Amino acid sequence: MARTVTLRLEQDAYEELREAAAAERRSLSNFIATAALERVREAQFVDDGEMAEIVNDEALVRRLRTGSRQADQRKGRFAA
Repeated sequence: MARTVTLRLEQDAYEELREAAAAERRSLSNFIATAALERVREAQFVDDGEMAEIVNDEALVRRLRTGSRQADQRKGRFAA
């Protein structure tokens, strides 16, 4: 079920969004909703560069493995 949301925008932001939506032949509402969802989804996952940094950080990988083992064994303190 679709929900209605009221959004206040400065005139410049409104015009820029309206023009971008028109360029993609989409409604302003659809354009904003799609852009917002893409932004949220991007923030939830690491990109390839970030993942490479994580994997190449040996100390971090050791700590992650230790933490994973401790979680499996129900050791340590856990945040709720």
